[in-house]
Amino acid sequence: MRCFTTLLFAIGFSNACTTSVAAAENAQLQKQLHERIVPLLKSHCLDCHSGAEPDAGLTLDHFSSPIDFLKGQAVWRKAVQKMELGEMPPPESSSLTEMDRAEMVAWITSTLEDFECGLTPNPGQVTLRRLNAAEYRNTIRDLMLVDYEPAANFPADDVGYGFDNIGDVLTLPPLLMEKYLIAAEEISRRAIMTPPADKQHELLLLGSQLEHSSGNVQDEQLVLSSIGDATFTEQIPWPGIYYLTITASGDQAGPEPCKLTILIDGEPLRTVPVRSTPDEPQEFTLPLKLRAGKRSVTLRFPNDFYIEAAENQPAQDRNLRLHAVKLLGTKPSTEKLDMTQVPASHKEILFVQPRTEAELPEATRKVLQRMASRAYRRPVSEQDLADLTQLALSLQADGESFEASIQVAVQAILISPKFLFRVEPPPAASVTDQWRTLDEFELATRLSYFLWSSMPDDELLKLAWTKKLKEPAELRAQIQRMVMDRRAYAFVENFAGQWLTLRKLESFNPDPMLFPQWTDEIKHFARSETLLFFTGVMRENLSVLALLDADFTYLNQSLAEYYGVRNVRGANFQKVSLAGTQRSGLLTHASILAVTSNPTRTSPVKRGKWILDNLLATPPPPAPPGVPELKEKGELSGTLRQRMEQHRAEPACAGCHKLMDPLGFALENYDAVGRYREQDEGATIDASGTLPDGSKVSGAQQLRAALLTKNKDQFVRCLTEKLLTYSLGRGLEYYDKCAVDKIVTDLKQHDMKFMALLELIVLSDPFQKQGWRESVSANESTNLFPSAK
Repeated sequence: MRCFTTLLFAIGFSNACTTSVAAAENAQLQKQLHERIVPLLKSHCLDCHSGAEPDAGLTLDHFSSPIDFLKGQAVWRKAVQKMELGEMPPPESSSLTEMDRAEMVAWITSTLEDFECGLTPNPGQVTLRRLNAAEYRNTIRDLMLVDYEPAANFPADDVGYGFDNIGDVLTLPPLLMEKYLIAAEEISRRAIMTPPADKQHELLLLGSQLEHSSGNVQDEQLVLSSIGDATFTEQIPWPGIYYLTITASGDQAGPEPCKLTILIDGEPLRTVPVRSTPDEPQEFTLPLKLRAGKRSVTLRFPNDFYIEAAENQPAQDRNLRLHAVKLLGTKPSTEKLDMTQVPASHKEILFVQPRTEAELPEATRKVLQRMASRAYRRPVSEQDLADLTQLALSLQADGESFEASIQVAVQAILISPKFLFRVEPPPAASVTDQWRTLDEFELATRLSYFLWSSMPDDELLKLAWTKKLKEPAELRAQIQRMVMDRRAYAFVENFAGQWLTLRKLESFNPDPMLFPQWTDEIKHFARSETLLFFTGVMRENLSVLALLDADFTYLNQSLAEYYGVRNVRGANFQKVSLAGTQRSGLLTHASILAVTSNPTRTSPVKRGKWILDNLLATPPPPAPPGVPELKEKGELSGTLRQRMEQHRAEPACAGCHKLMDPLGFALENYDAVGRYREQDEGATIDASGTLPDGSKVSGAQQLRAALLTKNKDQFVRCLTEKLLTYSLGRGLEYYDKCAVDKIVTDLKQHDMKFMALLELIVLSDPFQKQGWRESVSANESTNLFPSAK
């Protein structure tokens, strides 16, 4: 009874924080708890969900204070979900009546709402967010008018809560910082042309030609086997930017790669890791601002490592190998660029052209003010602008052209944290009852990265400048415009592609002997169908429920023939009616059916789990340790259904499979690559099942009908949670529940229209405000929506 006594206190705590319920009313509530709810919980729940090893890991007897109850709301919310589904208490082992079940659900829900919505509103705080690879590439495209394809090969972004744009997991490893430095140089050169060189100065040295104090020469390489330097000196004919290219590799040993430090005239410039091996050396290119005269360049090996050989352990020896060094400088010509030959990016960035030397400072400032403001997604500060301008002017003073100086300043912009990260400072006060509304530029940035995975365009920035973006009518108009823009396909790709787990298609390789019709082309077409379908529902502003039951899709001739749909001609995708076919909605798309299958057969378990995870936000508990996988044919006998029934006979397996299997078997008429069939291995397919609430379904049509009647609200709520998580770049917490409730309730007033859902998310407090972040230890997670993890 300890937890329920605490619960009584918790309720009083909640009411005191909200409406100050009168003592008589509070006493009546406590009496109701003792007389009705506590006995029901005690007799129907605590036998299984208490102690050190509760069923499914769900315990209801460990709350010792109101704050424990507040932080542990996920437990009670999960209990409510299970009761609403009719899964708990198990119908076969409980005498709980439907009336008692409804009363328990209503009471727990109302208590949770007292806590969640009655306390000081907290819109939450988003961690400082780095641009992920897709956002970086899109932003470079829109800022610099350069499609930087190598961004696709950046180190893979980690995933949190199902998405790769979550601030908590978007770290900045050293390898990625190296990629950013290289990218900034390449992008600026591609975007901005410089005048042709008047003269060129080039020096090329093999490693063996470098001066050294502690190295040895091998095959024209200089091997630094202990901490030491290699140097060369060169007479620099004119001041300016020179490019130093070093070809190096390493004998790798120990816990870190070889390192190379570059020094100019004895001053350290930069240290880079050399991760390659001698058979595949790396090239490093660094811009150097050099004065005229004799200059010294030193290449230092700073992290020697050696362990002598021991029994059964060879020696470990880290050495740096210098293969070659190249120094290249060009003296700018006094000739002007032919503006008919420059790319569009050049004209866009250098929108001001100085006609005289006297106009250079002002032209430089104007160009960099516009570029930095767009790159930083807010007006550049006077200090930042002064620093950038001074950098460019100092290069011009050393003889560099206007264009080359802007190139270097742009490189500085592209490696600035203000470009690479989306910065949203928390409220100034540290107390937990403070929050602030985002400023216009922060709101424009959230909106553009939500719907475009890219920076705000000029229209959004102009509205932010004029402080009109926050007006609800203007926000709605911008959402409409942005959804219809071609850049919104990034939202479809990045949100729908991850929510529906379409990215797993790349690694899905079914047995070609069993499924020869599944080719790389069909895989690509199947993915395109789902993304185009999602786009169609969004842009036609249909009900979000159309995602489940739409009687149309988008096919080309090849995919239509794969499905057995007639009268579709041509390679282009087109909207096609599915009337009279066995398909409708997402659940019968080949892409979804494939990513939820095994390489040799369907998987009712994977398909059922996918529905629970991604459509209903009610994931099954993880399998207990030691539970075996389903044995393949030969180890168990009969059809797949019969083998599954034998597998479920094991007590440790029965609980989870009861949730997943009926959902998955309803899709069994679709094989592992999404083709419709009536038989499997000569036997007629049985696609029937009993859902946890006792209702029976047979086939995809009845499953879809059940989802749209009994689970409609769960699906809408699940989609809302997923969209809000993606739009914020953080996992949802218990204090977000009221915002989700409001969005779902208001959406019903708009006939569940997709556009209305996007508008409600953008207008919500979590999207428009920045609050505080509660500190909770890992074993006291406040996450209210475990399906999002």
